[in-house]
Amino acid sequence: MAQNKVLYTIGKAVCMPIFKLLYRFKTVNADNIPTEGGVIIASNHLSNSDPPLLGLSSKRRMYFMAKVELFENKFFGALIRALGAFPVERGAGDGKAIKTGEDLIREGNVMTIFIEGGRTKTGELMRPRSGCALVAQQMQVPVVPACITVIGKSKSIFAKRLIEFGKPLTPEELGLTVEGGRRELKNASNMIMGEIKRMRERALNEYKKG
Repeated sequence: MAQNKVLYTIGKAVCMPIFKLLYRFKTVNADNIPTEGGVIIASNHLSNSDPPLLGLSSKRRMYFMAKVELFENKFFGALIRALGAFPVERGAGDGKAIKTGEDLIREGNVMTIFIEGGRTKTGELMRPRSGCALVAQQMQVPVVPACITVIGKSKSIFAKRLIEFGKPLTPEELGLTVEGGRRELKNASNMIMGEIKRMRERALNEYKKG
């Protein structure tokens, strides 16, 4: 999958001051992302600002699965493709999107997956889906949990964000084997979500302490 590196670099340079102003976001433990090789970022999903916030928080270029509806506008679809997004039909077991993600990882890229399968409407974490664990199982690559936490007034569109990256979880730590079944995927998904929950709780507790 081709990603326009020049457009990606320019996009980051343009978006950084804008997102810093709007969201006053802070990044924690970005050095937990391996500096090379295929890896999966597994994040929660609060709003449409999440992909750029994650991308701005990492030195490495990221690729994202995006809902197919975003590609209906040809201009916008072409733009987000150039920035590393590719379409996925949510809830349809989209094998093509999974294969695209696997190919990107095989090429040594960072594949970002929103583990809940969609945006939360309440701000609370939702049940994890198995897609992230499935790709990690098939590709045998580490998963870096990521948590985006809204700090302060959660109902405010431009509330402050904290983006934290956890330590990489290897397939062995997640109990993922190439021949494993659904139970392995469920357990691994819950383990990844457990790390995201811990990061979120820690961020909220630190905020309350001031």
